[in-house]
Amino acid sequence: MEGVSVIIAAGGKGTRMGAGENKVFMKLLGKEMLVYTAEAFQNNPDIDEIIIVSGEREHMRVGELMQKNNITKWRIATTGGATRTESVRNGLAFASGDIILIHDGARALIGQDEISASVRAAREYGAAAVGVPCKDTLKTTDENGFIAGTIDRDKTFQIQTPQAFKREIILSAYERAEKENINATDDCALVERCGGIIKIITGRYDNFKLTTPDDIAAAEKILEKRKTI
Repeated sequence: MEGVSVIIAAGGKGTRMGAGENKVFMKLLGKEMLVYTAEAFQNNPDIDEIIIVSGEREHMRVGELMQKNNITKWRIATTGGATRTESVRNGLAFASGDIILIHDGARALIGQDEISASVRAAREYGAAAVGVPCKDTLKTTDENGFIAGTIDRDKTFQIQTPQAFKREIILSAYERAEKENINATDDCALVERCGGIIKIITGRYDNFKLTTPDDIAAAEKILEKRKTI
C-alpha cells in the first residue's frame, strides 16, 4: 500500500462562474481547467495515482479528457456526494496510497514545489496543508456586527490545497465525521477535530480557486506568463 494518491474534488456546479456546466470543464487558453489540474500531478514524480471525483454523468467526459491528454496516472472517476465531505469520502474508497493528497479541481495553477513539499511534510508530520499568509487585517465581530477584536495577522493563513495526510489519519478523521454527521469545507478541519497536528506548507498566491469569470481571465494571464519563463 505504499505510494501517493491524489483525490481531485471536481464535482462542483460552479454557480458563481455562470458557465451552465461544471466549471472544471471550462477552458483556459483552449484547454480544460481539469486537465491543467490533472497534469500538475501527472508531471510530479511523487504522485502515483490520480482519482477524480465528479458528477455521475461526467465520468465518461472525465475519462475521455484523461486519455486524450495522456494522464496515465489516472485510475478512476467516482461520483461526488451532496457535500464536499461526502465527495472526498467516496474518493477515499479508491485511494490505495499510504499518503493521500486531496486537491480542489478548480485550483488549476498548483505548482510542483507545493505538491512535493506536501508529500514530504505528510510523511514527516502525518498531515500538511498548503497555505499563504493573510495580507489583510482580520477582525472578529460580536452578535450585533461590531468589531470585537483583531486577529494576529502574523499567525493567520489562507488555507489552500493540496492537503496531505498519512492514510490512517485521514481515514480515521472521515470515519469519525460520518459517525457524527459532520461536514467541513476542508479536510484539515476533520483532522483537527480528532486532535491532529497539521504542518503548514507556505504556498503561492496564484494557487487560487477559480470561482468567478474574473478568475478565468487572471488564470490565463498567469499561464501566459509561465510560458515565457
